Amino acid sequence: MAINLLTDRGTPLERQSFTWKDLVQKPISKLDDDAFTRVRTILMNGVELDSLRIKQVILRMNGPLRRPIAQLMRAEQHQATLVNWLIGADHSPIETTIGYEQTAIEVTASVAKLETDPYLAQGYRYALLEDFDHLYRYSALLDRLEGKDANNITQGYTDIVPARPTMVHHRAPEHDLLEPYPLDASLATKLHAITLTGGEYQTHDYYMNIGPLFSDPMARQLYAEIASVESQHITHYGSMINPNESLLEKLLLQEACEVWNYAACLEQEDHPRIRAIWERFLDYELGHLSTVIELFKAHERRDPAEVLSDGKLPPGIAFESHREYLREVIAQETSLRKDGTQFVDEQGEGESSLAYRAQMNADGSPSETVSATYRWTPGTELAREPELVA
Repeated sequence: MAINLLTDRGTPLERQSFTWKDLVQKPISKLDDDAFTRVRTILMNGVELDSLRIKQVILRMNGPLRRPIAQLMRAEQHQATLVNWLIGADHSPIETTIGYEQTAIEVTASVAKLETDPYLAQGYRYALLEDFDHLYRYSALLDRLEGKDANNITQGYTDIVPARPTMVHHRAPEHDLLEPYPLDASLATKLHAITLTGGEYQTHDYYMNIGPLFSDPMARQLYAEIASVESQHITHYGSMINPNESLLEKLLLQEACEVWNYAACLEQEDHPRIRAIWERFLDYELGHLSTVIELFKAHERRDPAEVLSDGKLPPGIAFESHREYLREVIAQETSLRKDGTQFVDEQGEGESSLAYRAQMNADGSPSETVSATYRWTPGTELAREPELVA
């Protein structure tokens, strides 16, 4: 897609308008629409919410930027609403959770393959294995509470098997950190980290809101456990981002990230009505980016090309099944652990993580309990042959 971040102007911010009916459109269908339409919807909601988050930080820290930031935030709020409201009432909370984990798996797998920095690519694969195991644990919960097959949501694109067990994901905070990318890293490297940080933030917040609403005590514990891991992932991915970038530099990258992701969604979306939304918001985000470019030039007296290079979009996320790639990663890297910012084998794991994990699992592991008798087969337990009793 021939887009240039430096020259394409998009729809001006003042012409971006909505009505309430416009914001709340017909939702997608969990069964009739392709699972990757849901994946794109969940991803873009996370990207939009993260854009709101960085703008709120800037609003609190920079007086001269308050007015334009408030204007940008209103547009981002309405975009996030329209996108998020595409998830309909035919999804139960656990089914939506399955969609969130499938999104984390397939998007992170694509980013890991795209990333050219070996250390950061390892970081993506490391957390990828943990989200993969989360899908398995939540699939067991869906089977237990609703008698449903998670494959109705994943539609056969994503395997439902264990990976690195969730009970060993719990690390002491200092072992969640990674070395940040350098200031002169490629634009692609920066966009990858920003995208996945936003995605994990969204997942964490969803689990924190949904978890307390269950009456089943094991469901409440499982959401608490995995929400804690998702908070670790926010630290994991967020620490990839260089802390020495200026606020406006971060905002410039955030807007470029939104353009990059909407362009990939538009390019691969087959649903005509949803495709039109991606096209509209791609144009809107180019308008936001143009606004921020002018702010960047006016307030930092810098050329945006220092951040956006030649303005060409890097290769986008591939919204497709990564089954064979994932099987290779599971086979080769499930035993990896963390020691500080480095990846090590099980024997080299940081000692403070071992103590932290022992404390958290002292009364048992919800993720192990919920899946103790579960093994995914098509059709849930109602379709399984009964075990013979000796």
